Amino acid sequence: MKQDIVFDPVEGVSVAVIPNDEARTPDGQSIWQVYLLNHNAFPLQNVIINANGYGQREDGEKVRTSTLRYLFEEVPAHTAVPVEPIDSSLFHLNNQYWVSYYKGPQIFDKRFIFVPDSIVADNLTHIALLDKVGVLHS
Repeated sequence: MKQDIVFDPVEGVSVAVIPNDEARTPDGQSIWQVYLLNHNAFPLQNVIINANGYGQREDGEKVRTSTLRYLFEEVPAHTAVPVEPIDSSLFHLNNQYWVSYYKGPQIFDKRFIFVPDSIVADNLTHIALLDKVGVLHS
């Protein structure tokens, strides 16, 4: 049962959203790229990421995007892997990335939630692992 599994805190793993100036939507908006970053000195095994968005429109109507799931058999130490492109028209929603992975026999689990309107130019920071600017969630 889930209550019998010990979940140690996740350290050295983060999610970043990076602007991609080369890709645009038909109406001219930038398409951004989501990355999983492993800052640890060990690889992450059997990584599963559940990605979805949820929130509400200005008129109060609830909105929920499809849940997409990604599997990476291994994310090597000190690397970043692209997860998915994300359209800037979704930034008004909570964008959640639920990451689960193994280190040896131990499972680790963490939700990274970019709250509405947190993916903006004011929150851009340099991300050394990618040598690019983006919004980082640790």
